[in-house]
Amino acid sequence: MRFTRYCPSDLFKTAFLPLCAFFSILLTGSDAYAVRPFFTDDARIVDHKACHVENGIQVGRDSTEYRMMPGCNFTGNLELTFGAALSSYDGITRTTDVLLQGKTLFKTLETNGWGGGVSVGNSLDPRIHHTAIGNLYINVPMSFSLFDDRIVTHTNLGWLREKEIGRDRMTWGLGAEVKLIERFWLIAETFGRNYGKPFYHVGFRYALIPGHAEIDTAYGDRFGHNTREQWVVVGLRLVSLPFLP
Repeated sequence: MRFTRYCPSDLFKTAFLPLCAFFSILLTGSDAYAVRPFFTDDARIVDHKACHVENGIQVGRDSTEYRMMPGCNFTGNLELTFGAALSSYDGITRTTDVLLQGKTLFKTLETNGWGGGVSVGNSLDPRIHHTAIGNLYINVPMSFSLFDDRIVTHTNLGWLREKEIGRDRMTWGLGAEVKLIERFWLIAETFGRNYGKPFYHVGFRYALIPGHAEIDTAYGDRFGHNTREQWVVVGLRLVSLPFLP
């Protein structure tokens, strides 16, 4: 599960400017490639021999998280993602998540149709996990296109092994992208596990370069009162043209 994609601060400009410059060379053409909601995954992968990167910042009540998640499709139907997150709390910044994931499709999403896939991953928190294996997960994303892609919905059902407590969890997600006007979408989702109250996200997406560069911003919280888990996310997602050998 990954956050969104923008460089709104001087820190992000410094950290991601070389990357943004690299992708700006590759971001030409008009091939359509919509992005997924924040946590609820979609039944899409980046084009063969192309790459994408998700840069993001999440600001909560007590902490701030910075995240970079690059991924590439080397074989045609296998997108590999490797990234990390840094969290700042009480003036201390630590690596809190290292993610390795592979995703493949068993049916490609088409306009006014549906698509499906499977993702398998390993999410490692260096503060807790002292080996190369962290929380393992499997997720099955399904996507459905309606009204010529003006509405695209997503469903997720998966399994998570929480290594630190030795428990298996069911994970789920429901999300939607609704095109309001050209280049502008409403995005919303709810997601959770088979215990506790679920979370939700509501926000907007704007396509700077359709299919290749999109800005997201959203508000998130857990259902219920006085949870103190509210956050705001802002991000930038960049998608290249095919360039790998």
